[in-house]
Amino acid sequence: MKLQEQRPRKTFAQHWLKSEKALDAIVRAAQLQPGDRVLEIGPGTGILTRRLLRGVQSLVAVEIDRDLCDRLTKELGRDSKFLLLQGDFLSLDVPSLLQPFPGFQGLHKVVANIPYNITGPILEKLLGTIANPNPEPYDLLVLLVQKEVAERLVAKPGSRTFGALSVRVQYLANCELICTVPAGAFYPPPKVDSAVVRLVPRPTEPPALDTRKLEILIKLGFGAKRKMLRNNLLSFVERDRLTQLLEKLEINPQVRAEDLSVGQWVALANELGVKSQE
Repeated sequence: MKLQEQRPRKTFAQHWLKSEKALDAIVRAAQLQPGDRVLEIGPGTGILTRRLLRGVQSLVAVEIDRDLCDRLTKELGRDSKFLLLQGDFLSLDVPSLLQPFPGFQGLHKVVANIPYNITGPILEKLLGTIANPNPEPYDLLVLLVQKEVAERLVAKPGSRTFGALSVRVQYLANCELICTVPAGAFYPPPKVDSAVVRLVPRPTEPPALDTRKLEILIKLGFGAKRKMLRNNLLSFVERDRLTQLLEKLEINPQVRAEDLSVGQWVALANELGVKSQE
């Protein structure tokens, strides 16, 4: 069945990748090995699924669209390396659902062309949060996301795109932009371009001593773009005290939130934690 013969549903923000170049880039970025156990979110018509199945031990696909599930079952259901779960990924407890299927447990890589409208919640489910990181992190995530989101994920401090999302995700993982994907590479084409990113979860060194405090600092710090950090944090820490701490950390007291690196955010949160205990 051709892509055009399967009507996409706006309800599920369906845009199916058709570019061979982009598909190849995703598979290369996943660095597949014969022993890999992969999770694919939103397999759609299965165009990427088939490529992934060639190089892995097993693949679990989660698809919300019942019609697409019927199609995938008919076309790929006999493949012993393939297991399909029907439902909303955000609400499914995948590890529990896999308990009857030992050959599909221990998923350690994720490959997904995820809907733009739920990118944030999907990232949070895969990575966790600063205060509650995923206790069993994946080795590798390869995600096809909106280009604007990809730029924020990989942004460097001081750049226009560096923001709260950048800090939150980069605290939990190394982020790399693999390639951009034009809107014309999809059926139907979305209104914006996309990009492939690779995220490698890892422990943060040094870690934040109080992760909840770090989350609060980040939220407040980026609350008003282009304002100095000491103004945005007035509700959390007195201005003169913050100025002293910034100077101690050799950070310009007139710094803005987007100018601090992840390490500097952690250092500031840790310093505030030490001071509050004195």
